Amino acid sequence: MITPLNSHQKVERADFFCRVRDAFHIFARRSSEVLGTAWAFIGAIVIIVVWGLTGPTFHFSDTWQLIINTGTTIVTFLMVFLIQNTQNRDAKAVHLKLDELIRALRGARNDLVDLEKLSDEELKRLEEQFTRLRERSQKTADRVSNVRTPGKV
Repeated sequence: MITPLNSHQKVERADFFCRVRDAFHIFARRSSEVLGTAWAFIGAIVIIVVWGLTGPTFHFSDTWQLIINTGTTIVTFLMVFLIQNTQNRDAKAVHLKLDELIRALRGARNDLVDLEKLSDEELKRLEEQFTRLRERSQKTADRVSNVRTPGKV
């Protein structure tokens, strides 16, 4: 028989997952800072050059090729998660900053806050509204510029 978790166990479990998530955020951020440098790129090139130079020693065997293929596959697989994590956090931070600016500006449409949560159809309608607004603004600017410079074609 499975017994339900009591509130203390739920808090401990949530606390554990929060600590794991926070540790991963810190690890992902620091990893992206280090792995996004020129030195990391140079290190990757050095690894590839060393691997290439060892080819004749290992007679360009299948095992020799498998080493680089497996290594790059594993690194790529792990980097996808690190990059996605940092991109998600950066995007969320930018959205929150923009939401704050929208909220703080007098006259701004507060319904644009949390825009990323709209459906594709709602985003399309909003995009069409902004396109019409831009076209009207461009026509007004063109009329004003024609008034200022009469006789100019």
